[in-house]
Amino acid sequence: MPQLAARYGLHPTQINSWKRLLIDQASELFCRNNNVSKGSRQTTDDLHRVIGQLTVEQRDFLARKLYH
Repeated sequence: MPQLAARYGLHPTQINSWKRLLIDQASELFCRNNNVSKGSRQTTDDLHRVIGQLTVEQRDFLARKLYH
């Protein structure tokens, strides 16, 4: 996980969360009638929100390190 996180600029916890989500919902992903449900859209929205939050936190962290 640390290598993937470093390679893609993510936090290892985020990768673990995505992995858990995939394991929990893999059967839905590969089913024949794969329709995007409301729950899937909400999950996607939640993930986008978390990505945005992490991006802002990373910028703030780097800005503090740069100016100190």
